Amino acid sequence: MKTKGLKPLILMGVVILVVSMACSMGGGAATQAPPAATVPPVEKTIPPVEKTVPPAETEQPQPVSGAVNNLQDVKEAVIQIESQGTFIDPEFGLVLNGAGRGSGFIIDPSGLAVTNNHVVTGAALLKVWVRGESEPRNAHVLGVSECSDLAVIDIDGDGYDYLDWYDGNIDVGMDIYIAGFPLGEPEFSITKGVISKAKADGETSWASVDSVLEYDATSNPGNSGGPVVSSDGKVFAVHYASNTNTRQAFGISRDIAKQVIDVLKSGKNVDTIGVNGQAVGTEDGSLTGVWVSSVQSGSPADKAGVKAGDIITMMENLVLATDGTLSQYCDILRSHEPDDTLSLTVLRWASSELLEGQLNGRNLEVTGTFSGGDTSGDNTSGTTTSGTDIVNPNPSGSGEYFFYTDFDGSLDSWRYFLMNGKEEGFSLNTSNSRLRFDISQKNTWVYLYYNDYSYTDVRLDTTAENLGMNNNNVSLICRYTDKGWYEFNVANNGEFWIYFYDEAIKDYRQLWSGGSNAINIGKDVNEYTAYCTGNTLALYINGVEAKTVTDKNLKEGLVGLSVSSFNVTPITVEFDSFGVSVP
Repeated sequence: MKTKGLKPLILMGVVILVVSMACSMGGGAATQAPPAATVPPVEKTIPPVEKTVPPAETEQPQPVSGAVNNLQDVKEAVIQIESQGTFIDPEFGLVLNGAGRGSGFIIDPSGLAVTNNHVVTGAALLKVWVRGESEPRNAHVLGVSECSDLAVIDIDGDGYDYLDWYDGNIDVGMDIYIAGFPLGEPEFSITKGVISKAKADGETSWASVDSVLEYDATSNPGNSGGPVVSSDGKVFAVHYASNTNTRQAFGISRDIAKQVIDVLKSGKNVDTIGVNGQAVGTEDGSLTGVWVSSVQSGSPADKAGVKAGDIITMMENLVLATDGTLSQYCDILRSHEPDDTLSLTVLRWASSELLEGQLNGRNLEVTGTFSGGDTSGDNTSGTTTSGTDIVNPNPSGSGEYFFYTDFDGSLDSWRYFLMNGKEEGFSLNTSNSRLRFDISQKNTWVYLYYNDYSYTDVRLDTTAENLGMNNNNVSLICRYTDKGWYEFNVANNGEFWIYFYDEAIKDYRQLWSGGSNAINIGKDVNEYTAYCTGNTLALYINGVEAKTVTDKNLKEGLVGLSVSSFNVTPITVEFDSFGVSVP
């Protein structure tokens, strides 16, 4: 019941919004990128490039490396990066010891190099090939930015050739060249194109960049993180996405990239909690969030208890990724300091748990799992309705009420029972034409049902207001019998569930779980409607369909309401009315 019963989201047919990415899945038109490619390393040996340094013409020693100043020598400073680690991909699941390859480029003779965040974050091991060498060098991450999709790594050794940034205006019509190692092959590649947009939209499912360069040069998986350069080898942008179908490619422009990279070089992270993530959602948009493919050890996310395979559904009480991008997630990070305490709501796919906690604060804790109970606390006294209730056992048409109350009378025809908790942990009363639930103890689940009539096909309507500061769960109940009931449960944090409670096994069977942008989150008013018609069960929230499912266990029964607390109190919810009508 409630968040007591999160079954795996995969059962609800989640359709993950994944478009290909330049690094690992084919490149996205600034719309998608999975965490790290799983292309196995190519076991192909290339003899080392032998460079001949001419003898010095003066007594001054010549440097062994320097800034590249022509297109031909760009290859001396472009690197291939292989990231090895364990990831959980939203489409392919667990990838053990996966190896994906991307590109990068050296920006300092000491071995500092730039690449994409999605190429390196969460990897256990980095291997870097330099100057066509047959053996890789080790490297470690200095700093990353999730939102800008940038990372700076430090390659073992020094004396490297490196690339400088382009010094001049960058505009439409300029020739550009994408340099890198496409398709995971060890052979260096350059493709030519023209800048078609100088400030294209940079919002994607895996990054949130204010503006990016758009160009028509061909790129492929493995080009991610490589440089976009001029004819004299100067860097315009960091390549990070492409769409081969439309021949569009995108790079994080110098003006944005350089600012972030200057911070990352110092060993600091920018706009990150330490995850390799992407925006995901159901096909109908009822559930959205940030899928976590991997977590950087020691990061704020790691310390809070975030794990690979989690979906971060809310941060600071804001539902994430509702537009299919990381813009909302990144806007929150950019509005706070790295050590600020931020609230998190996480859906743990693998164990079907809902967790709540904080970054830089309280660790994540389970706030919803499956749990059973009994109805030994049933109260069966009372028989009649009173006040201005409408009671019509034989309505003649759709929309007419079987029963309606605005709670201005007594509760004589209502019964309650506890599925969890103690009698002293809650109170029920009616005042000012409202039904009020006050719950003072944690994990208290109160059910109230109308006892006078049993119904087959009905529509249920109610309006509930959260008067407390804490999250709560409100349910509509239909076909309540000694065999069980159907329950439409909505949490005012943006999530909902549809259950069949099976009295035979004394447990909840989840028919659906998801999230809805229609839910007014927090201290607010919500209107809930449920249909129980034949084998069809449908939930509407504030007039928007949340989900329709089918089940054929129960055909007839009583109707009612429920309010629950979990790990926070007090809970105060008031209902304006309750109606049972012909669907």
